Amino acid sequence: MKAILCDQLGGLDVMRLAEIPIPSPGPGEVLIRVHAAGVNPVDWKIMEGGLARLFPCKFPLIPGWDAAGTVAALGDGVTSLSLGERVWSFCRKPDIQWGTYAEYVVMSADGVAPMPANLTFAQASTFPLAALTAWQSLLEVAQLRAGQRVLIHAGAGGVGGFAVPLAKWAGATVIATAKAGNHDYVRDLGADHVIDYATDDFTAATRALAPEGVDMAFGTVGGEVLARSYETVRPGGILVSITDKTDKDRAEGLGIRCKYVFVKPDAGHLRRLSALTEQGVLRVPEIVEMPLARAAEALALSRTGHVRGKIVLNVG
Repeated sequence: MKAILCDQLGGLDVMRLAEIPIPSPGPGEVLIRVHAAGVNPVDWKIMEGGLARLFPCKFPLIPGWDAAGTVAALGDGVTSLSLGERVWSFCRKPDIQWGTYAEYVVMSADGVAPMPANLTFAQASTFPLAALTAWQSLLEVAQLRAGQRVLIHAGAGGVGGFAVPLAKWAGATVIATAKAGNHDYVRDLGADHVIDYATDDFTAATRALAPEGVDMAFGTVGGEVLARSYETVRPGGILVSITDKTDKDRAEGLGIRCKYVFVKPDAGHLRRLSALTEQGVLRVPEIVEMPLARAAEALALSRTGHVRGKIVLNVG
């Protein structure tokens, strides 16, 4: 099979297109014929070695965690899926080595689910990591519910683009940040209010909309943005970060909760997201498509941090 291989960590120049054997699924596993692989910032962060302590790597390494494709083979004991079925998966494994920038990938069946019937493979590959992150952060950890108010950073981004409509579906009032050119896009996703992070003080703007503070602040952006987000949360509310670790001492001093979330594979959650997508609650983000051979270019584009929607590698 064709795959993007890396023999060491470093810049994007360590990536090469290679031909390697097709893997075989073990008990409880699924072999997916990958038709499209979603590109995420974590991919280039791993490649550059920035997450080496969190995710030790083995070599040769195939990047990528998002996949949409068809079931090519089933390991012993797998009864939840069928050969040829169209599926999607967030293919993060305990060992970071065999990813989705390849024609085939093996994944535990408990992380693989039927993809929405109304999506193409390229469209479906944009969902798993980002949509699962939004679902688990908003609905599992923060337990967002009707009548609450939430601040979502980077509403036009990969995770924000799913968080906004999920929060709206849950019945929350949604305040999102985005650059001016993306305001209409984010409102169309369901945001009630959009703050221009480039020109406005989002803490003051949020407090103007929610004087006592929001019930949840969703930190999809780290650094100073995350640090200032504590001040937007009401006492008893929660700050959820998917970028930097949270400061529990600071949160306790403000009377709020905080939680760092790293998404987990979950077929059950994917099935819920599939149903919501087929119902029209979630929509396909804008997509930049590239062939597998241009994986390095795709990661370089992701690294700019200014992609609206998602980048997809068309595998075949």
